[in-house]
Amino acid sequence: MLPAYIPNNAAAIFGKGTPLDFNRSWRGNRIFGDGKTIRGTIFGILFGILTAIFLNILNQHFSSVLGIDFPIFPIVVAVGIPIGSLLGDAFASFIKRSLNIPRGHSMPLLDQLDFVIGSLSLAFIISPVWFFETFSMPIILTIFLLTPILHLCINAIGYLMGIKKVPW
Repeated sequence: MLPAYIPNNAAAIFGKGTPLDFNRSWRGNRIFGDGKTIRGTIFGILFGILTAIFLNILNQHFSSVLGIDFPIFPIVVAVGIPIGSLLGDAFASFIKRSLNIPRGHSMPLLDQLDFVIGSLSLAFIISPVWFFETFSMPIILTIFLLTPILHLCINAIGYLMGIKKVPW
């Protein structure tokens, strides 16, 4: 799941500049808000792709040493998972803005699982065979149980480093 986890962190670190929604509104509310930027999206996708490629390279060595088969990310999946991650995150921002929830305010579970749902959904759409070879039901359940905990820990670290304005 690293290619899905990394894009949001990279987007937070590098995301300054022009908002994805170009400051446009829908029904009186910003579409995504200032937290979703073109630059952050580009860097997030790039770092997600690089993470998948790096994992593919590591996989060749560690699979044989550990005797465990790790997933190989075909290029379409290596590109799709980070895109899906950021699409899920942007969709959650759209929902929050539509409900008049200001930027930085928490919406439990949506904030922690939006990118997981987006990345898994896009991976399933673009490569269902790879998806079913890679993700069993116990793995998916583990992802959905552990991701909120990991997400909160990483956000707390980002907050302490001054990268994020709120610790969630």
